[in-house]
Amino acid sequence: MSILKFDVRFFQVASIIISVLAFGAAVWLYKWVTSQPSSNKRIAEVGKLIRNGANTFLAKEYKTLARFCTVAAIIIFIFLPAPVWKGNILDNLMMAVSYVFGTVFSGIAGKIGINIATIANVKAAEAATKGIKPSFMSGFRGGAVMGMAVVGSSLLGVTLVLILTDSTTALLGFSFGASSMALFAKAGGGIFTKTADISADLCGKVELGIPEDDPRNPAVIADNVGDNVGDVAGMGADLFDSNVASMAAALIMATAIDKATGGSVNAAMVFCYAAIGLLASMIGVLSAKMKENGDPTRALNSNTYVTTIIFGVLTAVATVVFDFEWRIWAASAIGLTVGVVIGIASDYFTDDKKKPVHEVAKACESGPAFTILSGISYGLMSTLPAMVGIGISALAAYKICEPLGEGYAMFGISMAAVGMLSIVGMIISNDAYGPIVDNARGLVEMGDLGDKALEITDKLDSAGNTVKAVTKGFAIGAAGLTVIALLGAFMTEVNTAAVKLGMVAEGQKYIEGFDIINPVVFFGLLFGAAIPAVFSAMLMLGVDRNAQRMVKEIHRQFREIVGLKEGKEGVVPEYDKCIEIATDGAIKELIPAGLMVIIATLLVGFIGGVQAIGGFITGNIVSGLLFALFMSNSGGLWDNTKKYIESGHNGGKNSDAHKAGVIGDTVGDPFKDTAGPSINTQITVVSLVASLTATIFLTFSLFG
Repeated sequence: MSILKFDVRFFQVASIIISVLAFGAAVWLYKWVTSQPSSNKRIAEVGKLIRNGANTFLAKEYKTLARFCTVAAIIIFIFLPAPVWKGNILDNLMMAVSYVFGTVFSGIAGKIGINIATIANVKAAEAATKGIKPSFMSGFRGGAVMGMAVVGSSLLGVTLVLILTDSTTALLGFSFGASSMALFAKAGGGIFTKTADISADLCGKVELGIPEDDPRNPAVIADNVGDNVGDVAGMGADLFDSNVASMAAALIMATAIDKATGGSVNAAMVFCYAAIGLLASMIGVLSAKMKENGDPTRALNSNTYVTTIIFGVLTAVATVVFDFEWRIWAASAIGLTVGVVIGIASDYFTDDKKKPVHEVAKACESGPAFTILSGISYGLMSTLPAMVGIGISALAAYKICEPLGEGYAMFGISMAAVGMLSIVGMIISNDAYGPIVDNARGLVEMGDLGDKALEITDKLDSAGNTVKAVTKGFAIGAAGLTVIALLGAFMTEVNTAAVKLGMVAEGQKYIEGFDIINPVVFFGLLFGAAIPAVFSAMLMLGVDRNAQRMVKEIHRQFREIVGLKEGKEGVVPEYDKCIEIATDGAIKELIPAGLMVIIATLLVGFIGGVQAIGGFITGNIVSGLLFALFMSNSGGLWDNTKKYIESGHNGGKNSDAHKAGVIGDTVGDPFKDTAGPSINTQITVVSLVASLTATIFLTFSLFG
């Protein structure tokens, strides 16, 4: 007899218990990291500057976003899911509260990440004096605190919203709260971090020929602050959003199928697999280790593969025990497998041991123009494996689940997205490891801990860059499947609303697909395809404007502070000026790009109705995935090319090839850390806004 005869609440309670266990694991890891020795006064002093700068930025950013979210919550209360004067006021209130709930959970995830990252960086730096293993473990376990906390809170949040509201529409509100917060947090953090990084590199390495983290550079602290606010808080919010969105899409379709067939088997399966994914990540994180003098890249990738296998085995066991449908298990397994393949493809194009990095490093010897040309070319080539992989996984999941009955084909795609994001706890742990060890490398140099420690942190940092490219590829691939699933969720919301509005009879569908020959759909398709390009341009122009201001400030300090350029003892730069420029500029630039995306979606809906929106989402998905993959991979490629040259190849440090590599890296910085990873959040926001406003577009549009 199957346990599925019981209520779906069994699996919701299990999800809550596993979420609590994840928080317990996060607390244990946090205590382990904080218990590691740190006695160097100079490192403690610099670490405090980084921590204060990151918290100052986060406080200003959250204050700005709180205003935006308050206005958004009021608008949601008035208009969603239906105008308050036409619908049920309690439904509107529930939607608004769910939205606020999503923004708060996302904000907490970012804060937890900043808190642990600015402690773990100091611990990893000092541990490097003892060897690569203790330094690696400090960095990885610091990242794992965030991994456990983010995924635990996303699973807990989704479960609580459904238990308290019993409404998948309210779940969309929660997901939109997480997505809107992630969109602005990723954009703001990305603008901050790349403003500082570009300015520090151009003024330090290219103009003066000084090391990357030389304490004479006025932008060096802002650069290290940026690693935390962009790569830790921003990426944490991004993956929190992706995980919530994938579960929301799957649960919307699962609930619709369950309602039609009776029972709760499909919703139960979503909760079961999501909970097992978090459990697998916990096991993977807590069992992770690296041999003395081992390869950190191999260790990080091994952790991912082990977690993947654990998830596959545990979900297979659950499928047997709870009598789940094997076809849906196959769909989730395909999603996870393709996620790993996308990661491997990203690794090939960005790893400094592989041919693309070596070829671009060779091109650097001929000048920066060839650095840019070769990097762009390999970046474009890197999009094919991931795009085809996403397409194959969506097609395979669709066809495998199609025989199960109506609605199961799209549900299969949503479960492939859940499968791909099932090990997101490990993915976040690996991703947060990168900026922690990057900071540790800077602290080693500023604290003058010796060449051996610097060599160790360089090796850890290189692994972090490679794995970061892998995790970004994973995140973008998961976002691709998630938004395809959200397109299915949008259709479900439209059909449900059409029945309520009396536009079709019960059991009939208002829309079953989107015909691109229809000029209204094609209009939306073209409009949607252009949005990622404009969105990326707005973010990168923000970095450009901000970096120019910071470069001028750095030049002023080197010109006016006597003895700074020469490194005279007791002379220190005005670090706070650069932090202030990066903070103010990022806060100023973060709202317009995100607002443009939301307004464009509403504009298309009011012009062409739900048919135009279907085309808009489709165009946005294809164009957005292409841009995101290209920019993330080409940026990672340029970054590791620079580091490859710095390690003594193709002329080494301070050579012409090195200067060309630095220029390539500065071009790639906003590609990989500002625009690229923000696009997948942008795609999710578009899909969620469309689903939330489906009823409004059904009742009013010019040509719909």
